[in-house]
Amino acid sequence: MTDQISIFDPTSGRALNAVVELFDPPMCCPTGLCGPTLDQTLLDVSEMVLALQAAGVRVERYQMSSNPNAFLKNAEVMRLVREQQMAALPITTVHGQVVKAGAYPTLTELRSHLNGAAQ
Repeated sequence: MTDQISIFDPTSGRALNAVVELFDPPMCCPTGLCGPTLDQTLLDVSEMVLALQAAGVRVERYQMSSNPNAFLKNAEVMRLVREQQMAALPITTVHGQVVKAGAYPTLTELRSHLNGAAQ
């Protein structure tokens, strides 16, 4: 994961307070990496989270059973869950706006959304 993530405002040069939230489907643990076999998708997501955090992006992960208020606070997330139920998950937001539902984004996709927020 060598993609560069720009989290600076190009006008002022100041760092942005970048926030990515992952609304996960039900899993056995917060990352899903606790079972007897590793799911490659969840391993990729964990690597993506580490890359984002290393670039200064705040990443939050929520599961409905342990963080129901996080779901309730985002009207668009709740709308998707009501309409599509578990098929909507995972849902990813950047600065509170849904950028992908039903699958995890790639680092490249998130980088695009984060860079777009800087412009």
